[in-house]
Amino acid sequence: MTDASGTTTRRPGEQALATLGLGAPDLSPADASPHTFPGGGRWRTEIPSCEGPEALAVVLKESSRLDVPIHRISQGSGVWMLTDAEITEMVEATGERDIELCLFTGPRGTWDIGGSTRTDSRGAGLRARGHDAVAGCVEDAIRATELGVKCLLVADEGVLWTLHRARVAGILPADTTLKVSALIGPVNPAAYAVYENLGADSVNVPSDLTLDHLTEIRRVSGAPMDMYIEAPDDLGGYVRMYEVAELIRRGAPLYLKFGLSKAPGIYPYGHHMRELTLATARERVRRGRLALDLLARHGADGDMAPLGSRLPGTLQRFDTPS
Repeated sequence: MTDASGTTTRRPGEQALATLGLGAPDLSPADASPHTFPGGGRWRTEIPSCEGPEALAVVLKESSRLDVPIHRISQGSGVWMLTDAEITEMVEATGERDIELCLFTGPRGTWDIGGSTRTDSRGAGLRARGHDAVAGCVEDAIRATELGVKCLLVADEGVLWTLHRARVAGILPADTTLKVSALIGPVNPAAYAVYENLGADSVNVPSDLTLDHLTEIRRVSGAPMDMYIEAPDDLGGYVRMYEVAELIRRGAPLYLKFGLSKAPGIYPYGHHMRELTLATARERVRRGRLALDLLARHGADGDMAPLGSRLPGTLQRFDTPS
């Protein structure tokens, strides 16, 4: 088997199973994604849940020690949980390494007073409830970008469209990128295309999508995809490390997100959770090293996008009101 660059690759256990008469069917070239990141490469890396400057310092130190390349670092508690000084420190630290920093816009329904999010149906979930919640997200976006943040994490379709319109209107910098949270991620190709048209520059899909689901999405959209290779427990706790090469083949351009299962939630972060947050930040980088080692053993570690690359390329958008 060869990858997109022509390099010979192998699937896990391939030779041993073939010897035992248990070889897998040949992969179909029709399943492979035809898309890449602008400037080359089919995958980038992301370390999520980096909740402040101290956790960021741990991630950067550990990534140097373990030689884990990082394209993006994201935070989940929200812009409003950080001081201006903390945001500036994170912007400067990631800027020195040419890493994209992505901060979450709040408020969110799960932290609001609405009772529906606590029912079995989960109601509106993470979405912004009412005008004031949208306004809070816009306030976060303006504040963060004024402090030098270039990527915003969004968990509401209306907020996404509003921030995209703000970007088109020049209220936000034109090179601001908008990332859709896994907590509202689309599960079919039609929905994925809608998020792209609403202004998403990368879309985090749920980690339980099948390989065929990824192929279906790639037949209608080339927008970068984010996917937890290991998902937090509140997103299912899925560990798909052995599938990472095939996830890239089907889902490129793909951000490999190195999450962590069997770990307590840390949102919204505060110093009372310091030791847990630093320990889990360190382990996320280690999980990244394990996934990259698997790719290397299978001969599938080529086609990584250049470090420092962050833009999504030309995407489809709905027309914005004049």
